[in-house]
Amino acid sequence: MSAAELTPPEAARWADRAGLPLPADRHTAAAATANHIHSVVAVLRELDFGDTPPASAYRAGEERHDAAV
Repeated sequence: MSAAELTPPEAARWADRAGLPLPADRHTAAAATANHIHSVVAVLRELDFGDTPPASAYRAGEERHDAAV
């Protein structure tokens, strides 16, 4: 998918390629939903997680609870 918004006919074509044919009245809604998801993921891709350890490094119960902010 390019940076341009997905059009309803493109959404229908991609859904069909994925084996999920859509009725004609769902093309616009599917395109709008895909465009929304794309915009949210684009924001997440901009976040810098450089100093964040991977989830496998987290150990439940080892965190310290204090009221310091």
